[in-house]
Amino acid sequence: MKRMIWCLMVIGVVLLFAVSVMAQSGVVRTVQEGCEKEINNYCKNVTPGEGRLLACLYAYGDKLSNRCEFALYDASVQLEREINALSYLANECRNDLNAYCSATKPGEGRLRDCLEKNKKKVSKRCSQAAKDVGLK
Repeated sequence: MKRMIWCLMVIGVVLLFAVSVMAQSGVVRTVQEGCEKEINNYCKNVTPGEGRLLACLYAYGDKLSNRCEFALYDASVQLEREINALSYLANECRNDLNAYCSATKPGEGRLRDCLEKNKKKVSKRCSQAAKDVGLK
């Protein structure tokens, strides 16, 4: 179980950086709340962001409480769900993104906003995928 958690933490560091906009949802909050004691005890001098807190928690992995380990596991499950939703949306909207948003710089919700701006032209597949993943 611990080995799986460590693997998930390392993957989480990379994925949290890669999908930082999405990660600002419940994923970060789950770790901050579940590992509050460990963060305050071992990582209080670490500047948050870009996976540094997770790297710090990884360094103190043998000292983590069960609560913190569960929070890390739970966050990895949430993150996996969000990544799957993003992958599904990107796959279903690929042609629409190419047609209407190719000049849009990815990040900070710009592609989402572009699809929203072009919602009358977007394919039914893309519109349905946006609804499925909870976009407006």
